[in-house]
Amino acid sequence: MSRVTLAQWQMLAAVVDHGGFARAAEAIHKSPSTLNHAVHKLEEQLGVRVLEPAGRQVRLTEAGEMLLRRARQLIESAEALEDVAGSLAEGLEAEVVLAVDQVFPSDALARALATFSAAFPHVRVQLHETVLNGGIEMLYDGSADLVISGLSAQGFLGEPLVTVRFVAVAHPDHPLHGLGRTLDLRDLVQHRQLVVRDSAQRQSLDSGWLKAEQRWTVSHLETSIDMVKRGLGFAWLPETRLGEALEAGRLAPLPLAAGGIREIPVQLIHRDRDRAGPATRAMAEALATEAMRCLDEAPFEGIE
Repeated sequence: MSRVTLAQWQMLAAVVDHGGFARAAEAIHKSPSTLNHAVHKLEEQLGVRVLEPAGRQVRLTEAGEMLLRRARQLIESAEALEDVAGSLAEGLEAEVVLAVDQVFPSDALARALATFSAAFPHVRVQLHETVLNGGIEMLYDGSADLVISGLSAQGFLGEPLVTVRFVAVAHPDHPLHGLGRTLDLRDLVQHRQLVVRDSAQRQSLDSGWLKAEQRWTVSHLETSIDMVKRGLGFAWLPETRLGEALEAGRLAPLPLAAGGIREIPVQLIHRDRDRAGPATRAMAEALATEAMRCLDEAPFEGIE
């Protein structure tokens, strides 16, 4: 057990902040003698002088400055702990588990998390970046409070967020671009396709056109994008992740006669909307707001 109590550190801080025992006593509703006794007891317990006279007032010694600087961290942590306990007593969750399909715009996700953090700084967030059925599996398992997915979940109602367009792209120097004509799916068969693996552990799905004789399967969308930029294959990639690469000419849409663009409606699904706590509801609202903002920005409308 600590020899010095938190209350003693708080009273020392009050004396320093208010410039003396009398003002501090008035500010925190304690008697000057109580503060004086607490500080002297603290010095006795630590064997260190923390205050010294300065005219009619007192000031910190060099040792006192260092000790109080560290003690303020304890005081702030204790206050934060009480805030958290109060929030929990009011029904605030300690943690929100969020499963987000990697196709959801990363900027919208980051902005939503920043908004949530400002409102609920003490609520932990577990973010799972999923692919295809991965988020739905977590929903069925009851291990995610909120799921963002391009798939529907049996027995759950989703809230539409955004429609993500996938564009078939390859490096400008890829042989498919070298053909110099409109392509069809038969042209793609002879070239390597890059796809992202379903993150579900039990019931994984295949999605989209997967008929290329050569196929590389990766675990993360960013890996697929990086490999396509390096000319290692072609892929259908989310339009919201392609802006800089398209503008810089590191990627170019494949001139497919049909099927070059796919649209995937992405939705937000609550594990249990009626029993969701204030933090979960706030997270859902922030995600919906930022998804709408993403729609308003509407990049790359020129892709056909």
